Amino acid sequence: MDHKQESNKTAGNPIRCRAAVARKAGEPLVIEEVIVAPPRAHEVRIKIICTSLCYSDITLWKRNDPGFFPIILGHEAVGVVESVGTSVDEVTEGDIVIPQYLAECKKCSVCTSNKSNLCMKFPFEISTWTHRDKTSRFTDLEGKTLHHFLYISAFSEYTVVDITHLTKLDVSIPPNRACLLSCGVSTGVGAAWRAANVEASSTVAIFGLGVIGLAVAEGARLRGAKKIIGVDVNPEKFEIGKTFGITDFVDSRNCQDKSISEVINEMTDGGADYCFECVGLTNLMHEAFSCCRKGWGKTIVLGVEKSDQELSLNSLVILHTGKTLMGSLFGGLKPKTDIPILAESYIQKMQELQLDKFVTHEMKLEDVNKAFDLLLEGKCLRCVIWMDN
Repeated sequence: MDHKQESNKTAGNPIRCRAAVARKAGEPLVIEEVIVAPPRAHEVRIKIICTSLCYSDITLWKRNDPGFFPIILGHEAVGVVESVGTSVDEVTEGDIVIPQYLAECKKCSVCTSNKSNLCMKFPFEISTWTHRDKTSRFTDLEGKTLHHFLYISAFSEYTVVDITHLTKLDVSIPPNRACLLSCGVSTGVGAAWRAANVEASSTVAIFGLGVIGLAVAEGARLRGAKKIIGVDVNPEKFEIGKTFGITDFVDSRNCQDKSISEVINEMTDGGADYCFECVGLTNLMHEAFSCCRKGWGKTIVLGVEKSDQELSLNSLVILHTGKTLMGSLFGGLKPKTDIPILAESYIQKMQELQLDKFVTHEMKLEDVNKAFDLLLEGKCLRCVIWMDN
């Protein structure tokens, strides 16, 4: 059965399907049947083809925040449009789409400019509801509400997503590669390309060599950076990082009597042109800012592990050094505009963007807890989870 035939049978009706539900913080996800309501105005119901596990899923899964649970996690995905609500004209049944947590309405003053990707009409927040009416499209079989995650909830065979959070994909890219463009890889590459605008022959320092950090390296490599320094607690990450352009490595646990920033300042003769903090720890943000070059050095914060911590900087240092410190959601990319460009870079340019090398494991939905274990143990980069048995 093709996707449009399937849609004709289900459009306008609730769908009963499987989902991996996080019932309590830190406890294994439960595979159970859920009910997914039809899309409302400006919404699209999609059938998830595959999804990949991002560390941001684990960050929230570990947080015992009131009102978050039960929740359907997952936000890196690719799917096919099953049905659309009213006022949707960007996609139609059968289209392949990539959901993303950052909205692009294409109408507000930000979305129509090239200065930022932070949509004013639909600003990002850690929400457990749909974006417009702050309700849920998920219930369990007892009729109890299940929460959304980052407007996507990809650990469900079907989900409902606002059209502002969907990018139509026209190029033929394998789904187990396309899903990577939904968050992590796009964020890292985008940070190098858009937020930092890394230049050829420049020096780059990357704090944290998870997928986002390695994707920053990939973006910097593609931009022609001459020295790309990776910083991590795990020396094995250097060998992995070489694939994506890492030229030098600093073991942050073995800097002798020096700070990380002192080591990097010596390696770069005064500091890196661009520094990226990809963990979400204020001490690393300080170190990154301390080793970016005076005059024009730029530090970009991408990490989310403890992103609610206070960051304190000496005002005289800011005044006297001329450095820039900035945060960047989704690497500064405009999802609907830039995700297709990344897909083209993979498909049309002899796999210029090395998506294949980010995928280390693939498994089925019922094995989702194994994927969590692998990521927590540092044994994988991206684990792709296929939804269809």
